[in-house]
Amino acid sequence: MSRVNTVLGPVPAAELGFVAVHEHVGYGMPGSELDTQWWKTPEQRYAETVPKLRRFREHGGGTFVDVTGICNGRDVDYYKSLSAKTGVHIVACTGFVGGDTALPHFARASVDYLNRQFVHEITVGIGDTGSRAGVIKVGVSRGGRMTELDKRIYRAAARAAVMTGVPILTHLAIDPEPAVAIFEEEGLPLHRVLFGHADDGPNAPNTPHEWIFERGGRIGFDTFGYETELADPPFWARPRRERLEHFLSLVHQGHLDQLLASADANCSPLGWPGVRGHTVNYLFEDLIPDLRDAGVDQATITKLFVDNPADFLTIHS
Repeated sequence: MSRVNTVLGPVPAAELGFVAVHEHVGYGMPGSELDTQWWKTPEQRYAETVPKLRRFREHGGGTFVDVTGICNGRDVDYYKSLSAKTGVHIVACTGFVGGDTALPHFARASVDYLNRQFVHEITVGIGDTGSRAGVIKVGVSRGGRMTELDKRIYRAAARAAVMTGVPILTHLAIDPEPAVAIFEEEGLPLHRVLFGHADDGPNAPNTPHEWIFERGGRIGFDTFGYETELADPPFWARPRRERLEHFLSLVHQGHLDQLLASADANCSPLGWPGVRGHTVNYLFEDLIPDLRDAGVDQATITKLFVDNPADFLTIHS
């Protein structure tokens, strides 16, 4: 039976429903709990998060993939409570958003150590929660080029993916050549990798979509909703129409099977203000209406948000 690890246990892939594949319950940098201006109590975070997940469920959302890595505020016991409270499946990750977010203990670690850490969290559990990671997160450090630490993490992640059958999701799809070389050296088929943030403002021009597609990789347009039209747009924002047309061009070019979409929203940011007015529910309230207005049929929407994520997240044992 095809299955996916969620924080409340494995579920059949067919039961995931509509999937938001690149999201955050709460993301923050190491040390963000020391920020007295933006840090929130657990009660405040809960009060912000539960209504968003409940609305996601009411819209028809089934699964929320939290890709908050080690050292960035991952809290699996909290995720378990949220999942039980709202009825939304939550998938937790192992791995790191990028090498530059890894605390020194991990930054100094060998590939073998990192691999064992990832495999343990996938097959045994994260800490003492009993919950197993369902995806591995890797990334590119600031500057847009993979560092030696990034490469160690990627290699450890590739080995863990091959050993466990869990897929890899990347933060950023820039500088993918070293990543693809590592994946190929470790024997990881590229359809088990989702190259993320291929659509944001600074990085979309630097993402070699066709090159990734040709090698079998998947592309994530997962910053939908971060628009220049916002009252206070972040630096990675992009005009709404421009992103949509870019996405549709790849659909029309025959890449539907290799595309996934998400909003990369924070339910309750950790130690920073976040982006006001942007939530995971952008997918239902804005993106899907935009797709329908552009002539996209329901079968294509189902492919993007149900079938493709289920295929990607399924454990290959």
